[in-house]
Amino acid sequence: MEIYLQLGYEAKEMLGRTPDTIKAVRPMKDGVIADFTATQLMLKNIIKKVCQRYNAGRPRIVVGVPSGITEVEERAVEEAVLQAGAKEVYLIEEPMAAAIGANIDVAEPSGSIIVDIGGGTTEVAVISLGGVVVSNSLRVAGDELDEDIVNYIKREMNLAIGETTAEQIKMEIGCAMPLMTDMNMEIRGRDLSTGLPKNVIVSSSQIEEAMQESISKIVEIVKQTLERTPPELASDIMEKGIVLAGGGALIRNLDKLLSNNTGMPVYVAEDPLDCVAKGAGRTLEDLEKLKTVLINARKRR
Repeated sequence: MEIYLQLGYEAKEMLGRTPDTIKAVRPMKDGVIADFTATQLMLKNIIKKVCQRYNAGRPRIVVGVPSGITEVEERAVEEAVLQAGAKEVYLIEEPMAAAIGANIDVAEPSGSIIVDIGGGTTEVAVISLGGVVVSNSLRVAGDELDEDIVNYIKREMNLAIGETTAEQIKMEIGCAMPLMTDMNMEIRGRDLSTGLPKNVIVSSSQIEEAMQESISKIVEIVKQTLERTPPELASDIMEKGIVLAGGGALIRNLDKLLSNNTGMPVYVAEDPLDCVAKGAGRTLEDLEKLKTVLINARKRR
């Protein structure tokens, strides 16, 4: 029988640090459920905390999902949330939620483009009149960039580091284009030759090189989405520019790289990390007005 000790940030801190008797798992992978039981338990814990804080009964919940999600994956999300204690479940495409959270008026008859670079997926969508006109979903995002850094450090420096260290490197010195002044960071890992702990210095230019292939894939999917955009909406987008959301939006010079490759202005949304959550919350608050943006609505009987 499995016993779950920690959830959320506390569990994340355990990644790469657990003994054989304890397993740290990531319930979600590439934006979809990888471990149904762990996902359900995580959701139960979240719902319980919220209900206790606000003295509420079974809540209505809006869940952001990747735009390329299959019907089977949709049902898995619905079932997990309902079984965790939700009264009603509404699904919204993550780029739509990110656009709402980034204060884009999704209902207006004008084209807007949002690029949401999350942990498991990068979502690109052209939005107009409350609907997604063109969208692309790429399973290359923050997690893949972390993996790129792990592999680069292993290959170039013969040093083994964990996902948590890789994420810290990305956040502190990661960049998509060269910086005016190179940044350095001291990291600690395990020397693969001796098996002993070792400190090394890594630079932002090295991390740029490590992430280059994945960043190029993100740039390419944005260009592909623009190529499929109807001319009238493309004209709107040229005027308004591209909005970046998600944790990946914080990578230094990513906005400049996208602008150079598309010829369009690129803006980072306010609080990019929280755009999807804020958008989902606003949708729930104004459900009648924004019901058209939802993939579905389902009630627990």
